[in-house]
Amino acid sequence: MKKILLATFVLFSLASWQSREEGEWKDKVDASLLEKASAGEEVEFLILLKEQADVSGSSQFRLKEEKGAFVFEKLKAVAKQTQGPVIAILEEAKANYRSFYIVNAVLAKGGLELIRQLAQLDAVAQVQDNPVVNLQEPLADSGAAPVSFRDEGVEWGIDKINADDVWAMGYTGQGVIIGGQDTGYDWDHPAIKDSYRGWDGNSTDHNHNWHDAIHELIGDPNNANPCGLDSAEPCDDHSHGTHTMGTMAGAKSDEDKSIGVAPGARWIACRNMEMGDGTPATYIECFEWFLAPYGLNGEGADVSYSPHVINNSWSCPESEGCNPSNFATMQMVVDNLKASGIVVVVSAGNSGSSCETVDTPSAMYENSFSVGATQQNDTIAGFSSRGPVMVDGSGRLKPNVSAPGVGVRSSVLNGGYATFSGTSMAGPHVAGLVALLISAKPELAGQVEEIESIIEQTALPLLSGQDCGDFSGQAVPNAVYGYGRVDALAAVLEVLEVSGANSQEASGRLKVFPNPTSGPAFFQMDGVKGAALVQVFSLSGQLVYSNRRDADSGHIIQVDLSALPSGIYWYRVVTDDKQYKGKLVRQ
Repeated sequence: MKKILLATFVLFSLASWQSREEGEWKDKVDASLLEKASAGEEVEFLILLKEQADVSGSSQFRLKEEKGAFVFEKLKAVAKQTQGPVIAILEEAKANYRSFYIVNAVLAKGGLELIRQLAQLDAVAQVQDNPVVNLQEPLADSGAAPVSFRDEGVEWGIDKINADDVWAMGYTGQGVIIGGQDTGYDWDHPAIKDSYRGWDGNSTDHNHNWHDAIHELIGDPNNANPCGLDSAEPCDDHSHGTHTMGTMAGAKSDEDKSIGVAPGARWIACRNMEMGDGTPATYIECFEWFLAPYGLNGEGADVSYSPHVINNSWSCPESEGCNPSNFATMQMVVDNLKASGIVVVVSAGNSGSSCETVDTPSAMYENSFSVGATQQNDTIAGFSSRGPVMVDGSGRLKPNVSAPGVGVRSSVLNGGYATFSGTSMAGPHVAGLVALLISAKPELAGQVEEIESIIEQTALPLLSGQDCGDFSGQAVPNAVYGYGRVDALAAVLEVLEVSGANSQEASGRLKVFPNPTSGPAFFQMDGVKGAALVQVFSLSGQLVYSNRRDADSGHIIQVDLSALPSGIYWYRVVTDDKQYKGKLVRQ
């Protein structure tokens, strides 16, 4: 009887241990993935490893390329050190796989048994589904009032954020690289061809300038993709990407109107969607390529080719598989890119007008710079998603800022132009603004927090009658507009250390006001006696104004700049014992 009882106990213990083991590995697998694999399907999945690189040390570097190199080497090292056991199982099973390092993970395809083997590895944190994600289509007809254009030859969004005023100062985005991941890009469209980095005016070189993350059909297999797979040159199978790039770095349209916020910038790109359908893996692959772009053969990854800013006019909704179980994966990708010195601009989403609708990667993350959409009269678009972010329990404020996103006209396929509405149209305005800021002050390259703070603090504050969570619509920032609608001129003046307030104290005893000025400027010199030489120079150093005036104590000298064109000027005031210098803006 004892032997029987002992045998029963051993069998029960073994069954209990096997049950716990069975439950433990299944606990690591997404429920949606487990359901598909249990039905006998061969499925695609992401294997997320427990060990992730710590790249916080990038903050010790000032230069963008130094930050990028540090992050790149750290990520590569951790992936190389830890992915061995995973890759060994995949190769033993002759499974297709792709290793990532932007986040320590491996994409693979296989059945339930392969998933079980991988999930049982101690080094594996999760086995996640890689579902198809559908693009939130822009709204061709938003129902808003028709958009009117002013006569100066720019689209309304350019005018609204004062980007053309920044061009007049000589800053058009020159020297800055904008990255876009989207449905692809019609690179030889006349509005964006000359700004493509892979085109030098005579010949093309797509190496380090273009990557296609679409290696197999994702959407309807019955629809032939016009770009094919692994396209060797930039191609757009949808028009969405081409439209966003036109708003970022486009030239003039068929109506001879400027469509791009930063026409002097150059762009590079990655296709992350096939006919509007992407997966978490295609998004991750593009993000990884932007960190250190490599050639068409997959070799030669180099951070010196990376962009200063990446526009992301797409989302990954929970209904398509991005859920709390895998939110952290994409978050680590965004965090690592920001640590490398790249600004990650993300459209907030078109799920408004309710609160708590910024609820998808990558707009929901702290380190994404999320953008809502405004109309021509600076009111929020009804479709624009609102914060705060509650899907992850953080309650964080989103969007960060807002930008023109209704009735935006830009480039589309086959040399055409079209008007779309959506936060997909708003985000590119902000990516272009980042380029303007860096062209005005190149030292900002890689200083992501500083760039984002400048854009927020110089945005036009906008109030809302809608309270969301703990955020009152009557306060700034709020969960409808964020810090407000972006203002390129105010932001550039800020980085050039020119105050937009009514007065500027250049030194302890000199005040210049108003600055900016529409004509007359007043120089108040407290405590200065005798004569003072007041001079104004163009940025190129040409003397455009000079006059010698008496400067008795408290005396105010008026300088009339009404004959000068708009722009930024240097002033110099020389007294018997002092010299004052600063910048003066003629509006």
